[in-house]
Amino acid sequence: MADTAVNDTETKRSAREELARRWALASEPRPDDAGGPRAALLLNEITWVADPIKRIFNPLVVAPAKSPKTVMLLPGFGSHPRRMRHLAQTMKAAGHVARHWGMGFNLGATAERFEAVEQRLCEIHEEAGEPIVLVGWSLGGVIARELAKRHPEKVCKVLTLGSPFSGSPRANNGWRAYQAIAGHRVDQPEVDAEPAEKPPVETIAFWSPMDGVVLPRSARGREGERDREISVRCTHMGFVEAPEAVQAVLRELDND
Repeated sequence: MADTAVNDTETKRSAREELARRWALASEPRPDDAGGPRAALLLNEITWVADPIKRIFNPLVVAPAKSPKTVMLLPGFGSHPRRMRHLAQTMKAAGHVARHWGMGFNLGATAERFEAVEQRLCEIHEEAGEPIVLVGWSLGGVIARELAKRHPEKVCKVLTLGSPFSGSPRANNGWRAYQAIAGHRVDQPEVDAEPAEKPPVETIAFWSPMDGVVLPRSARGREGERDREISVRCTHMGFVEAPEAVQAVLRELDND
C-alpha cells in the first residue's frame, strides 16, 4: 500500500511538472520580428463551417483527371484526416487515388510520428508502383516537404496548403498552441529539419491573402524555397473546403 501511495504521488508530481513545462512553452513571448496575421483575419476563420452548407446549393463540378495520380494527404496541426475528407472525395471523383496519412490527429512533428508517416509513405509508394504526390495542409505540408527530402525517389510532387515553411516559425497565430500540445519549441522539433530548404522534387506552395493563421509570406515562400506559388482566396481552414482552393489543387494535379 505504501509503495502504491508513493508511486501515485510521483505520478501526480510528474504530471504537474509536465503541465507547468508546457504552460511555460505556451507563454513564451513572441519575437519582435515574427508577427502573425491580424486579428480580424483570425476571427474570419470561423466562416469555414459554412462551406459544407454552401456545397449543398452549389456543388462542385469535377472534371475527369487527365493524368490520375496516387495522392497522400497530410492534415494540419490539431486536425484529423476527416477534415480533409471533402478534398479526398473530390480527388477520387476526378479519378485520383487519395490516401490518408495513416494516423489520427496531427499533434506535432515528433520523432515517433515522423517515423510512422515515413513508413506510411513507403507503403503507399509500394502499392502505387510509382512516385506519388504529397498534399500537406499547414503543418502537414511542412512534414510533406521533409518526407520528400528523405525519399525523393518515392515522391513526384509536393503541394503545400498554407504551410509555414518560410521565415520565422513563429510568424503565425498557432505557434503557442503547437508548443503546448507538441511539448517542444516550434523551432526545435524532434526531427532534423530545415523547413525552408526546397525538396529535390517539384514543390508548389498554395497561399492565401485571407489566411488568418499563417502569415501569407511564410506560406508563399521565397525564390529557391519552392518551384512555384499559387494564390487562392480562402481562409486557412478553407484550404481543404473552399471551392476555389479545391479546384486549384485539382488543376495542379493535372499539371505534369
